[in-house]
Amino acid sequence: MTFDQKTVVIGAASGVVAMSISLWLLTRLLPDPEATDLAGRIGYALKWDAVAALPLFAMLVAIANARFASEAIDPMLGRESARMAVDARVASNTLEQFVLFVVATLALAAAVDGSSVKIVGAAAITFVVMRLAFWVGYRVKPVYRAFGFASTAFMNAGLLVAAIWLGLR
Repeated sequence: MTFDQKTVVIGAASGVVAMSISLWLLTRLLPDPEATDLAGRIGYALKWDAVAALPLFAMLVAIANARFASEAIDPMLGRESARMAVDARVASNTLEQFVLFVVATLALAAAVDGSSVKIVGAAAITFVVMRLAFWVGYRVKPVYRAFGFASTAFMNAGLLVAAIWLGLR
């Protein structure tokens, strides 16, 4: 295994551990939601999904500002800096992860009972933090993106599996 591959494995594993601890801790710290019927749980999830959209919005603003202030103002000229290319890749992956996150959180909110829906709030906070870690890691050195990528990808997978499992019971 190369040094970069080892870096990715360690980053990914530590990201999954950090995500798991974050979900566990935040689920215990967040207050129980007031509405526990289906409509209330879906509304709760949508409010948190709006919070989870914030990193994507920040990334798009960063890309737009960088383009405006450079020769890359015309995206067809191919004058993007390496930093702009990284930001574009981060935004693209964040959009992909966000779509999965929204589907998973809404499905999970529909499938859980009562105050168990606060896992969605914990997941949204974790999503924001880990997407920012993905962005920072990618900017430092692309292999350092593994921490943030793995944490959100595995969290999304877990949320989707839980929603499907609970929905089929």
